Amino acid sequence: MSAPCPICKKPSTPEYRPFCSKRCADVDLQRWLSNRYAIPAADDDSGPDEENSED
Repeated sequence: MSAPCPICKKPSTPEYRPFCSKRCADVDLQRWLSNRYAIPAADDDSGPDEENSED
């Protein structure tokens, strides 16, 4: 049993896995290309300046 399509929640098909159709695959691609998806990043507070501040 495969996971449902992440766009429309219909059963996915092997040809377009993990999507159910070319349309849903294209919708997902457009979301990536238009920056609607973002990977969260945390700021790293320990930088090179803090390492040398022990002087």
